[in-house]
Amino acid sequence: MAGGLSYTIDDLNTLTQAAIYGKALTDLGTKYPEIVCLTADLAKSTKVGDFFAVHPERSFNFGIAEQNMMGAAAGLALAGFKPYISTFGAFAAMRACEQVRTDFCYPKLNVKIVGTHSGLSMGNGGTTHHATEDIGIMRTFANMTVVVPADGIETAKAIIASVEEHEGPFYMRVGRGFEPPVYETMDYEFKLGKGIQLREGNDATIIACGVCVMAAIEASEEFDAEDGLGVRVINMHTIKPLDKEIILKAAEETKCIVVAEEHNIYGGLGSAVAEVLAEAGMGIKFKRLGVPDVFSVIGYPEDLYAHYKIDMAGIYDQLRDLMGMEKKDREDEH
Repeated sequence: MAGGLSYTIDDLNTLTQAAIYGKALTDLGTKYPEIVCLTADLAKSTKVGDFFAVHPERSFNFGIAEQNMMGAAAGLALAGFKPYISTFGAFAAMRACEQVRTDFCYPKLNVKIVGTHSGLSMGNGGTTHHATEDIGIMRTFANMTVVVPADGIETAKAIIASVEEHEGPFYMRVGRGFEPPVYETMDYEFKLGKGIQLREGNDATIIACGVCVMAAIEASEEFDAEDGLGVRVINMHTIKPLDKEIILKAAEETKCIVVAEEHNIYGGLGSAVAEVLAEAGMGIKFKRLGVPDVFSVIGYPEDLYAHYKIDMAGIYDQLRDLMGMEKKDREDEH
């Protein structure tokens, strides 16, 4: 993005993904006067308060009326504006599902939706606020692009790309808390629709998105240190359009893939990767890691990641099992 930014690399590693989104959008709003921001009584929670303060004439709060907000965003898009909608992922994908499908995707309007507090990041807020179906819902809509950044730096990259490189309906989900940083600098190539290989390896592959990317890296490092195995890690930040090439290359070269995501195992990234493998006739060892066919329990996010085995230890143990290796006794470590 040309011009100065109001945040630094240090900020990107200390602010939440939602806060970084809010800062980046405020900067972009200064550069692009056609950007407008809409929220449903969640400006503070979704971190777009800065945009409202700096660009009040282009900021709209609809109260607790998400469906009306979507309809208004469609009208603004038809009038030549670039609407950015900020709400919780669960509300965007479910409460306003019909409006997203019919008002945005069907006419292919240039509306961007940023769903914060997604996945299990609202852990102790209650199951109704967990967004574990949003990827599955959004990726089934024709014309919709779906992005799940790995950390704050990638959130900034994705929101900039959504303005400068993308036209059409766009859904990005981010978390609520201090998701661990994956990248140290902005100096890497980010392209919508192209996965990023973060670690080399030919013994197995972990494909992950969002908060699971850092857990995948740590699990790969554990395999290297404890087992002498090279486990490839792919950050699949764009769920749709999916990078089929990087998936098939990993399948051909490693013969074993696990997919880790903060989402129900049905309909999300794991299902998308499985579809690619099945259509290509790739017979490999494969497992989807995420929330099983249940409504998620309530608790702190870190505890839920461990409960559903999408933290480092869970990914390591499940991939180890898939590879036919003996179960590791973790009690020996203490």
